Amino acid sequence: MDLLNATLKNIKAVNGEWSDMAQKHLDNLTKPLGSLGRLEEFARRLVAMTENKKPMLDKKVIFTFAGDHGVTEEGVSAFPKEVTQQMVLNFLRGGAGINVLARHAGADVIVVDIGVDFDWGLSQDLRANNPPIPPLVKGGKGGFESGLSPYTAFISKKVINGTKNFAKEPAMTRKEAIKCMETGIELANGYAKKGFKLFGTGDMGIGNTTPSSAIAAVLTGRPVSEVTGKGTGITDESLQNKIKVIEKGIELNKPNPEDAIDVLSKVGGAEIGGIAGLILGAASNRIPVVIDGFISTTGALIAYCIEPKVKDYMFAAHNSVEIGHKAILEKIGLEPILDLNLRLGEGTGAALAMLMIEAGLKIYKEMATFGEAGVSSESKN
Repeated sequence: MDLLNATLKNIKAVNGEWSDMAQKHLDNLTKPLGSLGRLEEFARRLVAMTENKKPMLDKKVIFTFAGDHGVTEEGVSAFPKEVTQQMVLNFLRGGAGINVLARHAGADVIVVDIGVDFDWGLSQDLRANNPPIPPLVKGGKGGFESGLSPYTAFISKKVINGTKNFAKEPAMTRKEAIKCMETGIELANGYAKKGFKLFGTGDMGIGNTTPSSAIAAVLTGRPVSEVTGKGTGITDESLQNKIKVIEKGIELNKPNPEDAIDVLSKVGGAEIGGIAGLILGAASNRIPVVIDGFISTTGALIAYCIEPKVKDYMFAAHNSVEIGHKAILEKIGLEPILDLNLRLGEGTGAALAMLMIEAGLKIYKEMATFGEAGVSSESKN
């Protein structure tokens, strides 16, 4: 709790003077005022967040938090929980969607086991020990020959071996929920010291749309049915069961909507807590963070309800297919960058949005001013 409190005290709202300064520069570039739309917004916000006239995005990282969920016992997912650990190994082979898109965006991927119900039997850094993980592809780029992408690492930060079934009891204790958040803060602080300039969030956890919908319902005040979707593709019948399970869990545990940590502990997930902590840590270090889809934005909602100033440091990557995602974005007041009907998670949307954010910064830093180009800035009627 000491780390969490210290982090909260260190989060400051962005200074509008930096934003105004950036806008003046943008208005002097060789283009009509505001003609590059949201690209200009991205650049302006980066300058204000970092308080740097020429911010750099040379080191980018996406944290994919992994955790299991006891509520899968209730038949809320189309896949068994064992798929969580299987997908973690897929990440480490470099064969998942997040690996492909992160390589495209030039971002590292850090896979964080914060709550997977599995004993890896390996050291904390799988990359350093190069375990015998068979490659998916021979040859080509990305280090497939060794079985590990050079942009992917595994870190064991296990707080719990999966949550409890919140349809029967609280998902976690309050102490465990805080520990999950402080784990995210520690990662943010550590990678800030390593010189990373842009963070992205991602998730992996079979069944995690269920706790995300529960959190969304409690913290937005909307009915469960309005924030619960089909996740990995369950049937209509299973969706109705999922809604009933969430309603039962909320009624049983009575999470306090005025206390986001209480909500996280009673109906949440370890990876959601880790994402919330990472966002708080990013804000305390004045590092912009790109929020992925429904699960990541649920973590962002926890962080926002604890300290609303974190909104100043968040970019919403996209609007996912999950119906609860839009409700959370509206609650926080974030406008998504992309709308591509994505619903994979992992951090894939964050990787794509990083490209747009970086494009905005390149416009800001590399486009000529009217004076430099010898172009008249006077409009003529």
